[in-house]
Amino acid sequence: MMLLVNGVLLGAGLFSWVERRLIGRFHNRIGPNRWGPFGSLQPLADLVKLLFKEDLTPRGADRIVFAIVPVAMLAPVVLTMAVVPFAKDTALANLNVGVLYILAVTSITSIAIFMAGWSSDNRYAMWGASRGVAILISYEVPVVMSLLGVVLVAGSMSLDDVVSAQTVPFLLVQPLAFFVFFAGTSAELNRTPFDLAEAESEIIAGYHIEYSGVKFALIQAAEFGAVLTSSAVMVSLFLSGWSGPASNYLGWAWFLMKIGVLAFIFSWVRATFPRLRIDQLLAFAWKFLLPLSIINLFATALEVYFLRDGSGALDTTDLWIMAGVNFGVAFGCLLIFGTLIKEKVRPAGPVTGSTLSPVEAD
Repeated sequence: MMLLVNGVLLGAGLFSWVERRLIGRFHNRIGPNRWGPFGSLQPLADLVKLLFKEDLTPRGADRIVFAIVPVAMLAPVVLTMAVVPFAKDTALANLNVGVLYILAVTSITSIAIFMAGWSSDNRYAMWGASRGVAILISYEVPVVMSLLGVVLVAGSMSLDDVVSAQTVPFLLVQPLAFFVFFAGTSAELNRTPFDLAEAESEIIAGYHIEYSGVKFALIQAAEFGAVLTSSAVMVSLFLSGWSGPASNYLGWAWFLMKIGVLAFIFSWVRATFPRLRIDQLLAFAWKFLLPLSIINLFATALEVYFLRDGSGALDTTDLWIMAGVNFGVAFGCLLIFGTLIKEKVRPAGPVTGSTLSPVEAD
């Protein structure tokens, strides 16, 4: 377990440097380049700086809850990685309810965010926590619905069984589920464009505004580590996990490479899209992602019912048939829903006295 904790912390530090360099390039900047080759020692320099910062606790804060929050933020990241198979038979705990376990463990994050906002005795922190909890509750529903489709196709909730069932990557078999899961996970991670819980221009730093020193370092490690953990879960559920050529020997290499691709996409989205408004963000969950996940679940259930043989298994041909059908369903759904929820913008027109309020007219 200590090896897992150290691996998560090391991966979080490495990813923080890679993402800052990538976003610098996306923004036509250089990024960190002072400490070490290409700035590779910048995470270490930041850690040393935070270790020597004074660890302050607000006067009106609940000290016990305030101190628990950083550990509560980091715990789901480590506990989730415990059931993820990096290679064949390498999961620390091979649970037959691995998918359910991941959903349960990651729900701790919403509790930790609310604890941070409530215990800080700060209005900005409380507003950020309220936003974070609203986002997590809203996006948890479509995320769960999207995973039900994966479980139906695999016939098991064990991550090892899900990986073994992917003779065709579930990214192709379940494109709608992947889209919903990726968008929902981005929201739960407070990543741009869903980062309203930490909107600097509105509520400064959000729920962790009062944290400093080691506590702030742990929260940052949890946020960056959560991106890698979510990428690892998506690799296992949708990208065949450690499977690949010579996977008996190079399974871990394939797994890490796929994690790197997804982490790059997370950084790409962060550097590209603007932040959504709270009404747009919640509407996206309830009016777009949730209907898509329900449609995907019903389509998958019908396909599994008609294609599964007497032994209850789906062969490679069945998976390719499902992939073709589901891509057609996904294209039709995205086209229809994209048209329906498109925000109507009132065309500009001349400003007359009848369009002005009495105050504006004066």
